[in-house]
Amino acid sequence: MREGKFIDQNKDRWKDYMDDTNDPDIQAERFVHLVDDLSYSKTFYPNSKTTQFINGLAAKQFQFLYQSKKLNYNRLFTFWKYELPLLFGRYHKLYLFTTVFFLLCVFLGVVASKEDPNFVRSILGDGYVEMTEDNIQKGDPFGVYKDGNEFGMFLNIALHNINVSLMTFVLGILGGVGTLYMLFSNGIMLGSFQYMFFAKGLGWQSVLVIWIHGTLEISAIVIAGTAGLILGTSFLFPGTFRRIDSLKRGAKDSVKVIIGLVPFFFLAAFFEGYVTRHTGMPIWLSLSILAGSAAVIVFYFIIYPIALRKSGVKVIDGEVIFPHSMNA
Repeated sequence: MREGKFIDQNKDRWKDYMDDTNDPDIQAERFVHLVDDLSYSKTFYPNSKTTQFINGLAAKQFQFLYQSKKLNYNRLFTFWKYELPLLFGRYHKLYLFTTVFFLLCVFLGVVASKEDPNFVRSILGDGYVEMTEDNIQKGDPFGVYKDGNEFGMFLNIALHNINVSLMTFVLGILGGVGTLYMLFSNGIMLGSFQYMFFAKGLGWQSVLVIWIHGTLEISAIVIAGTAGLILGTSFLFPGTFRRIDSLKRGAKDSVKVIIGLVPFFFLAAFFEGYVTRHTGMPIWLSLSILAGSAAVIVFYFIIYPIALRKSGVKVIDGEVIFPHSMNA
């Protein structure tokens, strides 16, 4: 874009930004826009007066935000309470796409298993299917979750879940194709796995047992898929940024999402190692764990980010900026 056209498109907005305001919410929004403008201007017009002008406006906004911050929050606390939810909220549409895509793959796994009796074996392996059938004949269909000691199982599962989720995320660098493949393969596997129990009349019993840990485990994989697509789309669709700058920005955001999943990896592993093995627990307890796990995911990754955004809270350079309505 020619510099003159860039100026014409934005000059009215920059003129508005020169008017003072005491509203931190407005200042925060201005600062975010100016950082984008400054990045674009530095890339294409590095030595122009336009770049110097935008830099001055951005500096003014930042100074106001820094002076008006409310509290010096602990950085880790800020990350979990404000930064990660607000960050993930920006990618809710991508999260919706990832979730729908994964569920479609699960459905395909169910349909394929129903149409072809050998499909389950081709996906899960003869050894696993035969072991499960043997456990069913023994009257203990979920006996696999009772093998080994609790801590060893917890540790192995945690490492496995982290490995799968990291692969799902890292393969996003291939334009998102690698991430979609991981979601596809895991979705097909889940659909086949679940169908195997429903076909034997153990469907709802399997839900009450397996999804004690599966709710968090599968949710983490889908969210890791979202992180992978954040990485991939940042490269494919750089917008006004240089492709390399957009990729760096996407990598930074997606890594934060993966970091945010760490507690869920370990909690899911804890449930599978220590809780799922108690296959005879009361139905109300199993349902409580299922509902509680689902509620945590829905609240933290969907409801809470929306509520934060509506409240006007901003996080800029690790600093929490509150709107005037929260100053009292």
